[in-house]
Amino acid sequence: MNIFLIMLISLFMAGYYMFFAPNTRVVEHETDYAIVVSDLRSIAECALAVHNAEIVGYTFDDVCIEQNQIKTERVCLDSRGGITDCAADGYKRPAYSFIVTTTGALDVADYNEMMEILEKNFTTSGTFGIYQDNLVMAAGTTAKQTLPKAIVDKLGLENGQLVYMTNYDIPDPERVFTDPEVEDVVCPSGTTKTYRFGRWQCVAANIKTSCGGDQIWDASVMECVADESRRPLCTGAQTAVMVDGVWECAMPFGEYKCAGNQMARVNYETMQWECVDDPTKVNQTGKCTLPTPQVVRGRGGATLRVVANDCTDCEKAVTDPETCTVTCVPDPAKLSSTACYPGRVNDCRGAARAFYFGFPDAQYAEQFGGVPVDTIPFDASHSKNRRFNCLDCGNGTIDSSRSTYPYVAICK
Repeated sequence: MNIFLIMLISLFMAGYYMFFAPNTRVVEHETDYAIVVSDLRSIAECALAVHNAEIVGYTFDDVCIEQNQIKTERVCLDSRGGITDCAADGYKRPAYSFIVTTTGALDVADYNEMMEILEKNFTTSGTFGIYQDNLVMAAGTTAKQTLPKAIVDKLGLENGQLVYMTNYDIPDPERVFTDPEVEDVVCPSGTTKTYRFGRWQCVAANIKTSCGGDQIWDASVMECVADESRRPLCTGAQTAVMVDGVWECAMPFGEYKCAGNQMARVNYETMQWECVDDPTKVNQTGKCTLPTPQVVRGRGGATLRVVANDCTDCEKAVTDPETCTVTCVPDPAKLSSTACYPGRVNDCRGAARAFYFGFPDAQYAEQFGGVPVDTIPFDASHSKNRRFNCLDCGNGTIDSSRSTYPYVAICK
C-alpha cells in the first residue's frame, strides 16, 4: 500500500513539473513579447509609409491605415503661429509649412516598447515620437520637441498618439505666359498694323515726326538727327557741338593738334576730339585706292548719316573700293582681346551662357548682313554697346534654335 502511494505521488510531481516548469513559462512570455513588439513596429512602419507617400505625392493604400487610425495632413502657420492656407500666390506665403502624420493612441503600457522600437529602427526619421502633453518624445534625442498649440488644436491630438512631422517648402506657382493671338488684319493703304489694347489695329502711318531743338526727322533711319542747316558758325577755336538736341559752340577739350592733311573734329557719340582727314584737301577721283576713316550708316541708296569716324575694339573697318565708304562690322576674331571683352572667354560657355554682339539698331545690323535683322533682339536685356557681351540665362538655358554664335544669344 505504501509503495502504491509513493508511485502515485511520483507521477503527480512529474506531471506538475512538466506543465509548470520555469523554462516553459519563459518561452511563453518571450513569445507574447515578440508578438507585441511586432504589432507596435508594424504601426510605426505603416505611419512611415503613409508619411513618405504624402511627401512624394503618392497615395499609400493599405489595411494598416484603417486598423491603426493613421491620418496625414498638411498644416501651415503664419508668422504669428496661427493656421493659414497652404498656398503661395507670389506675395503672401506661409511662414511655416508641415506634413503631419498621426496614429491612434497607444496603451500606456506600450510606451516603453514603442520608444525602444523608434530608437532602434527610426533614429534618422527626425521628429517621430509619442505625443504627451504638447510634447513629442522622439527616440534617440535627449530633448523633447514642443508642438505649436495651433497644430495640437487643429489635429485634436491625444496623449499616446504617434506623431511624425516634416517641414517642407511650398513651391512657387508656375507662371504661364501666352503670346497674344495674331488676328488676320489687312490694313488699307496709308495705315499700318499695330498691336494696341490687346488686339491688332490699323492706325495711320506716321510719315512725319516733329523733332525738338535743332533736330530734323530722317526717314531713312526713322529717327531725329542733327539739322546741319542750323549748325552755327563758331568763332576762334570753338566748334559746334550738339548737346541735348541743341547746337552749342564749345571749346576743345584741351589743345588738340592734328598733323598732315587732318583736322580736329568732335565725335558726337563719344564727345571726344579726334583727327580725321580734311575733306577740303582730298581730291578723290575714280576708284578708291586709300580708305577714309569716315564711317557712315544707313540703307543703300538712301542719304547716309555720319555716326562715328572710328570702330570699337570689337569691330573691324570694311571699305567699299568704289565709294571709299567705311563701315564698321563685328569681328569675332577680337573676342580674345581684353580691350574687346574684359572677361574670360571660357567663362561664357555652357548651356546657360552665350556671347552676343551689342547691335545699336536695325540699320547697323542691316549694313552688316551677317545675321537676319529680324532675329536680333533690341530689348532692355541686350546691350547696344557695339561690343561682345555675355548673356547669362541663370537657371534657364540658351535657345540654340534662335541664337547665332557669337552675334545673337536668346534665353528660352
